[in-house]
Amino acid sequence: MPQTATTPTTSLTSISKADFGYDQARHLLWRAGFGGSPDQIRTLADWGPERAVDHLLDFSVGSYPEPQASDFEASIMKPPSEEELQAYRLAQRNQDENAVARFREDRQRRERADRQQTASMQRWWLKRMIETPRPLQEKLTLFWHGHFATSYRTIENSYHMFLQNQLFRAHAAGNFGELLFAIIRDPAMLRYLDNNRNVRGAPNENLAREIMELFSLGEGAYTEDDIKEGARALTGYSFDFNTFIFNKNLHDDSAKRIFGKSGNYDGDDFVKLILAKRQCAEFICSKIYRFFASDTPVVPGSPEAKAADSVVKQLAATMLKARYDIAPVLRKLFLSQHFYDPAITVSRIKSPVELIVGAIRSMRTPARDLGLLADALDRMGQDVFFPPSVKGWEVGRPWINTSTLYVRQNVLNYLLTGKTPVGFDAMANVEKYDPTILLADLAAADPGAEHDPDRVVPYLLRFALGGTPPRQRIDTIADFAREHGSRMTPPVLTGALALITAMPEYQLC
Repeated sequence: MPQTATTPTTSLTSISKADFGYDQARHLLWRAGFGGSPDQIRTLADWGPERAVDHLLDFSVGSYPEPQASDFEASIMKPPSEEELQAYRLAQRNQDENAVARFREDRQRRERADRQQTASMQRWWLKRMIETPRPLQEKLTLFWHGHFATSYRTIENSYHMFLQNQLFRAHAAGNFGELLFAIIRDPAMLRYLDNNRNVRGAPNENLAREIMELFSLGEGAYTEDDIKEGARALTGYSFDFNTFIFNKNLHDDSAKRIFGKSGNYDGDDFVKLILAKRQCAEFICSKIYRFFASDTPVVPGSPEAKAADSVVKQLAATMLKARYDIAPVLRKLFLSQHFYDPAITVSRIKSPVELIVGAIRSMRTPARDLGLLADALDRMGQDVFFPPSVKGWEVGRPWINTSTLYVRQNVLNYLLTGKTPVGFDAMANVEKYDPTILLADLAAADPGAEHDPDRVVPYLLRFALGGTPPRQRIDTIADFAREHGSRMTPPVLTGALALITAMPEYQLC
């Protein structure tokens, strides 16, 4: 069937080096990371697809500090000792209001400190995403955070969120099966879905249900009885302080029947049974596909839906052959002709994180105040460590509304100029943005061209928006430049970028 502009090829055959140029390298950097500067785009284009993709998948490249357990305070929310509990109960029995008040004040103090540490962690992760030489590793960490969505608002333990973030980073492009085994031992997830209350005789079904529905299989691949039996398999899986524990005395060790098979199953057996179902590979590949390739809603049964389904099934076959390793699936996708089809490129709405981190990494603006950026993420709908529900964030069109679009434009202007809605960043005069760095390739190829609006404007639009810029967009920015002296000075360049980033097309990657 002939392909149309909306029906991409389903071929996962690798794109040829001859077909891999500037636009394809730009696309790869945005989808497999957070965008790239002009020189990074040109480098990957010169390398060709295989070297470019392998470089992004190599998490040993670059020198950047690895997160350490000591980066954050582990004991802020340490449970009270038995002696402390006895002292509190004694104060209550003796009606010692002063002593009881001291216990409560100490608890409130630690809760405040924990919330402050969560805010510090948000800034810390944002900084990592901006600075890392391994952008795909952090992009995958973000992906798993949205997939295995866990919110600080429920668990109220910042260090547990840090441990989970580290878990996602460690398994970023590793083995999905190993990650699933780890997630049923993750204190944050166990608390979030109440599995610390899942005990023999009174099973809690939350974790078993979400593992199948949202984390591994999707609706329709299990029954309500499978949920009940899976919950029994997970009884006794809990945590003590920051450590997973298996409480054998609270585990239901009787026979269970899951997916039509019977056995004396525990949590690991439950995961093995899930991984044995082909629907698991297809479900995870569909999530990977929506995150990295296309999240455009399609009509079931339409040519577009059939194309996406075909690609997902091919990726699932790759995953099963690799025994659930993620890296081969990503490599297959990132090298494929499908991934670079015009129907796939410049079609995804940037998430708030992609918007902010991508703007800084691609345009090389100052990061300015990370606290303000974290607050902007919240107002744009992606407050990291606070996904709205166990389903994670709704992606695509829901990112954009009149309120979030206003914040998006303001935060981009802030990065470029330091100007906030109520004034200027105090460091704006120190952390000045020099946009001429974006024109180094242009100047090297044609000295003097970096001052000519007729050369600079198409170059900037292609870099910032992707593809061949429409004549209307070129004229808009060129007219702006001519109104300000017809020479691309730093202030004019910054103004041009402010206009470009305010265009609807800039919201896409």
